[in-house]
Amino acid sequence: MLTELSIRNLAVIEHVHIRFKSGFHVLTGETGAGKSIIIDALTLIVGGRGSSDLVRYGADKAEIEAMFELPPTHPVWHTLTELGIQADPSEHLLIRREITATGKSSSRINGQLVNLTMLRQTGEWLVNIHGQHEHQSLLNDEEHIHSLDLFGDAEIAAAKKKYQSSYDEYMKLHKDLRELQETSKQALQMLDLYRFQIDEISAAKLKIGEDETLAEEKRKLANAEKLYQSSSEAYDFLYATNRGLDSAGKAVSRIQDIVQLDPVNLTPLLEQAQSAYYQLEDAAYQLRDYRDGIEFNPSRLDFIEQRLDTITSLRRKYGENIKEILTYLEKIKTEVDTIENKDEHIRKIEEKLAVLEKQLSVAALDLSHLRRGIAQQLAAQIEHELRDLQMERTQFRVQVEQVLDERNGIEVEGKKVKYSRQGIDQIEFLMAPNPGEPLRGLSKIASGGELSRIMLAMKTIFARIDQIPVLVFDEVDTGVSGRAAQAIAEKMSNLSGSCQVFSITHLPQVASFADVHFYIRKEVDQERTFTRVQDMPDAGRIEELARMLGGVEVTETTLHHAGEMLAMARNKKARV
Repeated sequence: MLTELSIRNLAVIEHVHIRFKSGFHVLTGETGAGKSIIIDALTLIVGGRGSSDLVRYGADKAEIEAMFELPPTHPVWHTLTELGIQADPSEHLLIRREITATGKSSSRINGQLVNLTMLRQTGEWLVNIHGQHEHQSLLNDEEHIHSLDLFGDAEIAAAKKKYQSSYDEYMKLHKDLRELQETSKQALQMLDLYRFQIDEISAAKLKIGEDETLAEEKRKLANAEKLYQSSSEAYDFLYATNRGLDSAGKAVSRIQDIVQLDPVNLTPLLEQAQSAYYQLEDAAYQLRDYRDGIEFNPSRLDFIEQRLDTITSLRRKYGENIKEILTYLEKIKTEVDTIENKDEHIRKIEEKLAVLEKQLSVAALDLSHLRRGIAQQLAAQIEHELRDLQMERTQFRVQVEQVLDERNGIEVEGKKVKYSRQGIDQIEFLMAPNPGEPLRGLSKIASGGELSRIMLAMKTIFARIDQIPVLVFDEVDTGVSGRAAQAIAEKMSNLSGSCQVFSITHLPQVASFADVHFYIRKEVDQERTFTRVQDMPDAGRIEELARMLGGVEVTETTLHHAGEMLAMARNKKARV
């Protein structure tokens, strides 16, 4: 559940800190008081786009913090691990979002900086926000397939994954075939250039690392005279008469003559002098060998310089280093082979496509059969939920059908049908609100009130599947009244038994069923507007319900009616 929400300098909210409980929460208040800003804050917390317009006038930044309490088995912990975010499932999850007056945004999860994509991936498991605009998704046939597949859960997911794997391979081959078929005169003109480049690179017989080895050899050959002269002089200084080693040897001999006279002090000195002598002698021998191995080879130097010039020229044309040049060589060899043997390549791809199309057709048909079974189950459950929402005589169907496409379709059971990455099915939700009426698409017949109830029915079903702990309804009960409003209130209250439910509402029937009631009001102080959030006690709830029932004028009658409404709601909840 969402346990705490802190908001600073967001729109007209200067500072609000709200503690929540489990169950059903409602937020009520006059239009424009700031109820939607609470929802805006939650939207930002789960990765919604921010804007400098949201920052309170005169403030440097807006700050939102939300704390969640979740079981260790909740999927969000796995998501956090995959994102590289350290989180302890035994502790609370804290999300912080800041938006500056210049429009810059920063987000943290448990104190660790995250980008907007990471925040969205986390937020998808935490909060589901449904507003009036989401009714439109019910009218969009393209969204219906996603709802059906979500209801199908793991069974649909496995079949869909298998189909999409075949689809991706099939589409890649289709792309390769199209590119081959579109090989034009320009590609044939490139053939001569590619052949020239292949000959030029192949003639060089390049070896990876060759340029570094040649450069080192060139450096030695170019400086052979200096190396010989300096190493010879160094050897002479060490080994010539009356110089290095001769003098060092005489020094060792003199110390040996007197070491017996003062062994305590002179023995260490003798050992040190002898060690230095032997090291100098070894260095002299190495210098001699090095000098004798120096090569004077002007012709080899010329060859190396010419070879390096060739490599440099190829690097300018084909790559930063020999490895890249050789990679380019293999690439253009493939291009030449493709152009020269175009017809053969086309034939092989067409053969592979024929095999893949059969695999794709089988996978598509398996997915479609699964969807038909799942569609019946979903329709039956939605009808069941709609009966609880005063739509007991409504028929609801999930139609699964294919569209013929003789030109670009794939063959399924002897017919060419349209296909996409989602499969071969066209899914549409159909409804007949009244007996005797034919089933038709929601966009053709559903009213705003009916759409509200259909959406609530679906969210009630999906809340058992998606494991999202916080469900928010932003005025989704608009256009509903009377018994339907009462039914929506009871449905939201029942739904809060499996997740934490929030509702912004103007309906007293809905507000009366809340476990927690927040009243949002707007105040003006010294020409500045402030939004206040008040957790309503029972007396305050009755007065607010009376205001919602009777408008501006609150009378004894409306207060009595409000009290009865609250008591009735509590009795009904107690019987559930």
